[in-house]
Amino acid sequence: MFYDTSDLKSGGIFLTLESTREGQPEKGLLPTYYFDICLIDGTRIGRCDLRIGHNDKTYISGNIGYSVFKPHRGHRYAAKACMLLFKQAKKHGLEYLIITCDPDNTASAKTCEAAGGRYIETADIPVDNKMYAEGKRKVMVYRFDLKACN
Repeated sequence: MFYDTSDLKSGGIFLTLESTREGQPEKGLLPTYYFDICLIDGTRIGRCDLRIGHNDKTYISGNIGYSVFKPHRGHRYAAKACMLLFKQAKKHGLEYLIITCDPDNTASAKTCEAAGGRYIETADIPVDNKMYAEGKRKVMVYRFDLKACN
């Protein structure tokens, strides 16, 4: 079940729902929302997604993914988008979320910290994970306790 997303606005941005995907437990895929990140004037500045729930894959791949287009980086839009996604996750009764990033991606690590994440560890990516096949070997794992988020 997916919930209304029309309230995902704050800090000069809003999220526009592009699509959803039902979960596929047999493949380890969780129900997912896909959004565009937009400025208040409607300018599309990036994308983000929210995976609802937890399984052994989310510890490595995370519950949230985000990308801000180059001309719009440096304004904390990804952190603001994460805060809006936290609001959506709470509607589903989630108590925490995981966000991971490449250890070499300083900007993403700063986003996790700006959004209130607690660094857990730098974890090895299992060989059977899709990210491993893409050449990635480690991820930094951040936990976000949603009870502490407004």
